[in-house]
Amino acid sequence: MISKQTIDKIFSTIRVEEIIGEYVQLKRAGSNFKGLSPFHDEKSPSFIVSPSKQIWKDFSSGKGGTAISFLMEIESFTYPEALRHAAKKYGIEIEEDLRQQTPEQKQSQTDKELLYKIHEVANDFFQEQMFNTDEGKTIAYSYFKERELRDEIIRKFQLGYSPEQKNSFTEFALEKGYSKEILEKSGLSIFPENSPNGIDRFRERVIFPIHSFSGRVLGFGARILKNNVKTAKYLNSPETEIYHKSQVLYGLNQGKQAISKNNLCLLVEGYMDVIALHQSGIEHVVSSSGTALTVEQIKLIKRLTENVTILFDGDAAGIKASFRSIDMLLSESMNIRVLLFPDGDDPDSFSRKHPQDYVEKFIKNEAKDFIDFKAEILLKDAGSDPIRKAEAIRDIVKSVAFVQNALKQEVYLKEVSNKFGLSEQSLFNELNVQKQLQKQHVSPQQRQETQIQPKLEKVVEFSQNIDPLLILEEKLVELMLKYGDLVLDRQDEESNQYQITVIEEIIGHFQEDDYEIQSEINRKIVEEIKQGITENELRSGNFFMTLMDENISGKIADALLNPHENSDWGKHQIFFSTEEEVVPKIVQDVIFRHKREFVMKIINMMKNELSATENNDETYKKIINLNQLRKELDEKLFRVL
Repeated sequence: MISKQTIDKIFSTIRVEEIIGEYVQLKRAGSNFKGLSPFHDEKSPSFIVSPSKQIWKDFSSGKGGTAISFLMEIESFTYPEALRHAAKKYGIEIEEDLRQQTPEQKQSQTDKELLYKIHEVANDFFQEQMFNTDEGKTIAYSYFKERELRDEIIRKFQLGYSPEQKNSFTEFALEKGYSKEILEKSGLSIFPENSPNGIDRFRERVIFPIHSFSGRVLGFGARILKNNVKTAKYLNSPETEIYHKSQVLYGLNQGKQAISKNNLCLLVEGYMDVIALHQSGIEHVVSSSGTALTVEQIKLIKRLTENVTILFDGDAAGIKASFRSIDMLLSESMNIRVLLFPDGDDPDSFSRKHPQDYVEKFIKNEAKDFIDFKAEILLKDAGSDPIRKAEAIRDIVKSVAFVQNALKQEVYLKEVSNKFGLSEQSLFNELNVQKQLQKQHVSPQQRQETQIQPKLEKVVEFSQNIDPLLILEEKLVELMLKYGDLVLDRQDEESNQYQITVIEEIIGHFQEDDYEIQSEINRKIVEEIKQGITENELRSGNFFMTLMDENISGKIADALLNPHENSDWGKHQIFFSTEEEVVPKIVQDVIFRHKREFVMKIINMMKNELSATENNDETYKKIINLNQLRKELDEKLFRVL
């Protein structure tokens, strides 16, 4: 178990904007940063990161919290896994408490965690086999050297080798204590009836580990080197609980910072294309690993940039794949350019033939926008045939129909009009036809998801379920989190001056009325605050950041981040006091309102019990006294206003 001292050190060292900046393209917005939500599709950024408060808030999905809670959300980390990932990034040594794990903690080691661990074990095993065995050196290491890879690049991508022995890794893992069940679930081993000791899936192949965005090994790609064997050249891990090939891009972990820095992603076809470009110094590159590009993969890129250049060799299959990729990228509002390498070349061979500067300039200068690219390919096939030429133009307009922005559509159609000498009106007519065709090809599920929602909504039932007492409780907890240690100048009923903190005043109010906190999260927060008071410590927002409860850290983000915090109302000649300037008044106002609602709740409860009470006189007196208290509170509220 990670020690409290280590947790405190992690939280005091890590920077929320640096961690989130690896996943989301952030832009400065006043004292904060803004970006598009990685959890929800949106066109206008509502994802806010506050460096000063070290928290984030996604106003489109409602999620928020600390850098650690972000890692838990985006990577499906457990709390300890997120802490370890952050510690590794910042070079913080993890100290463990020497306490023995409880049975509950041992039970928490789920199959998912075991899958991550067995993949790490396999990754180390494959690298060990390549670097430190005669077979691995002779077959795998020499192969990568023939491909002109330097040792630092081989190690950067953690390339390896699975030996010829049919159960070499399986035997190794079983000896380490891993079960047959977890080896089968991982896809690393197969246990057919005729081979009870198991068979390695990737035997006698060079290994390409496939990493998550954060660097965890999710699966493997493996290439066989023998040409006389009737089997697939490449073999990939099967789908597992941690590996979904449609949601992973090869090289994204190694290239994410370069993609963000260059504001451009190069999209290639294979593992070696990515690795070769890295070796030449071009790191803003990813591959869909031989699978067709998916929407989930595009969204991974979109976190870092909206600009993509597709790099393909000139074969027919590559061109066909590029056409499909173009339409998908356009539908996700990406800006696209396409580059076909000269005949006989691909990104791997081309980058090995030429220095980095030449390759970079070639990509920059030779990449075409998708209209020029499709026109060049399609019109070459059409020749002088007017019907085929018309079909080629229709195909280009079909791609324009995938563009989500109407202004961009118009610009693209003007470009097509100028290029082919066609009227804009005829192109717009064709555009509308293509849009209708796209709607017809939408699946029933997509059609249901995109249906226009009814404009009229029932709000009466919702309003009836709102508990004013709970809303006011939420506000009081929020005030303690935001301004807990702020000192208020007060005076008692005899006009004697005194000072009290926001926390002490609100906690005193709760205790005075024997009020029982309704919300479970609020109850946890209030108990922590009370414990702090007994230890002469004022526990406000920052204290709760290091607690092992990410529901609470999400609440902290709700309390501390305002969606309009960066708005410059002054330029619109709109001026008003900030909440900070009127905290003393707000605290008093909310306490009075909360007390009044609490009194009303007690009165209503007593009225409901009257019929079941034998002696009603005492109850009536209590109700009268409570009504008098309510009137006094109304007067106080009037004076506060």
